[in-house]
Amino acid sequence: MKIRKEFKIGIVFVIATAILIWGLMYLKGIELLKPSRTFYAVYDHVNGLVVANPVSIKGLQVGQVKKVYFDTRNPSKIIVELYILGDYPIPQNSYARIFSSSLLGSREIEIIPGDSRILAKDKDTLFAQTEATLGEEVNRQILPLKRKAENLISSIDTVATIIQQVLNKNTRDNLVLAIEHVKQTLENIAHATHNLDTLIESRKTNLSDIILNVESISANLKHNNDKITNILNNFSDISDSLAKARIPYTIAQVNKAVGDLDSVLLKINRGEGTVGQLLNNEQLYKEVEKAARDLNLLLEDIKANPKKYVKVSVF
Repeated sequence: MKIRKEFKIGIVFVIATAILIWGLMYLKGIELLKPSRTFYAVYDHVNGLVVANPVSIKGLQVGQVKKVYFDTRNPSKIIVELYILGDYPIPQNSYARIFSSSLLGSREIEIIPGDSRILAKDKDTLFAQTEATLGEEVNRQILPLKRKAENLISSIDTVATIIQQVLNKNTRDNLVLAIEHVKQTLENIAHATHNLDTLIESRKTNLSDIILNVESISANLKHNNDKITNILNNFSDISDSLAKARIPYTIAQVNKAVGDLDSVLLKINRGEGTVGQLLNNEQLYKEVEKAARDLNLLLEDIKANPKKYVKVSVF
């Protein structure tokens, strides 16, 4: 039986179409001849994830994103279908984490295996997890610094305004004058220090002698320590003797004697007694003076003429 030309062409077309479909699926990462599974993950946002983005486990690509669409029952959620090739065991509590695979922001899904002993089956839903994009991480890190920088700039601007208001012409002139005074003060201090150094240098010998004298005095004090102790003991004995003496009684007796003397002097001043009469009676004083004068003349005559008054007879 002779095969018609049209039938041959049809068979070739079908085979070519099958090869084309298989090639397209292979290019998309879908291999029709290997076992495959489909898993789902529900996200709040996918951060730019699109169909055909890779799916990996521990860094090894095991599939790709098959579909991305909104949940019809809850439009705020996004459902992502994951096409997984091979029979790699995936625990039921595993996470499907969306992350950036490069600095350019390319998105991928990494399946992070859980610790459950129950394995996920085809059509199961995995836990969803989304990693912030590089821009979001940068913004999250930079935002506090930005706020601090803004506050700092505001503070600097305020300080600059205050300084501009405070440092007017008069203040600047006063600051210049104050700095000049400080400069003069430092020069005076340097001059005084130089003079002090010169004085110390010139009096170095005297200072050395003074120090030697002080050392000599301290040595003498050390050598005469026993004598000093003895002197202090003697002073202690004297103070004890003074403390034991009847000084109040003696002072009372002295006061009494002074009182008696004052009474005697008072009587003498009034002319009482012999002494009082002698001091206050002028007539008595003259008679006593005359008697003393006559007695003095008699004694002088006795010295001049002793034979007149003394007779000597010889037997």
